[in-house]
Amino acid sequence: MSANTKIDFIYLSEKDMIEAGVTNMPQCVDTMEEMFALLYRGDYRMAGANNDSHGAMITFPEEPEFATMPKHSPDRRLMAMPAYLGGSFQTCGVKWYGSNIANREKGLPRSILMFTLNDADTGAPLAHMSANLLSAYRTGAVPGVGARYLARKDSKVIGLLGPGVMGKTSVAAFMAACPLIDTLKVKGRGKKSLDDFITWVHVNYPQITTVKVVDTIEDVVRDADIVTYCNSGETGDVSSYPEVKREWVKLGAFLSMPAYCRLDSDLEKEDVRKVADNPGLYDAWFEEVPKPAHQYIPIIGVRFMDMIAEGLMNKEQFEDLGKIVAGDAVGRQNDEEIIILSVGGLPVEDVAWGTVVYRNAIEQGIGVKLNLWDEPELR
Repeated sequence: MSANTKIDFIYLSEKDMIEAGVTNMPQCVDTMEEMFALLYRGDYRMAGANNDSHGAMITFPEEPEFATMPKHSPDRRLMAMPAYLGGSFQTCGVKWYGSNIANREKGLPRSILMFTLNDADTGAPLAHMSANLLSAYRTGAVPGVGARYLARKDSKVIGLLGPGVMGKTSVAAFMAACPLIDTLKVKGRGKKSLDDFITWVHVNYPQITTVKVVDTIEDVVRDADIVTYCNSGETGDVSSYPEVKREWVKLGAFLSMPAYCRLDSDLEKEDVRKVADNPGLYDAWFEEVPKPAHQYIPIIGVRFMDMIAEGLMNKEQFEDLGKIVAGDAVGRQNDEEIIILSVGGLPVEDVAWGTVVYRNAIEQGIGVKLNLWDEPELR
């Protein structure tokens, strides 16, 4: 009996992805929670020698030798982010994206992303899908998982810096985790982005009865139960990263930081809990760049790695969200502790959410079926 060598896969456009549930934030938060438990148990693989690398990135020189080669500009890069995830997923995949902040001048998103999902055994493609929404929602869902375990249950006020895509998905995740939220303070750069954000909030979350546009970062942070910085900008000069001062932070606040920032010395003290979405990711990053690493990778967890290297912090003090989700470590212990979650972004998140959306699409008959081959020409 001859083997069946035919391979078909599906293509999912952004419209198809929406129909298949990519914007279902409560389901995405649940999926990320399941993923974190697998992460802690080790049932996953990412790139790099320690299986925890963010991915492989191409950058461009300031002055290319070849006239046709792109020049370096803010946030210009090409990157592949591969991963395997076990458990109920049992799939692997890779997100590929090109990013250039100048895209906005062309009416395009800063990053344009695609994701390919594969059978983990044969490597055959299962789906090739639009990934801007996939990436945005999985990124936002991680702060939602953090809020489930690390925010006060009675949290009512969000303080947000940056009302863009990441800001929207973070708010959506906080709403899934903390249903008592009724107030949002936001600081943005331009009137249009703020107006778009406020309209989005009113349409999607009418239970948020108060939305305040504030003028300073201090106003964002003060009296907020949940604080998140979702801003974008250039790396290199740490003094230019938006700061958080302890005197601004409410006792019991949860700080979710998926974007670049810096802390004052009082927030770096050991009584402030510091949690990583995946400690191995920060180990990999720290090995890959010059020191101090926070200058090159502006995520706050990289600053914690610098602190460990400088003897200002013990490695055990950089806690593991996966360990907390799995029940082997405690989440919030009281209503007064301040907890900071560093969100770096993991390829396994794309695999997890991509697998769920793919299975939704197959069940509902969504997408365009494509044929790779009936029989391979070369074996």
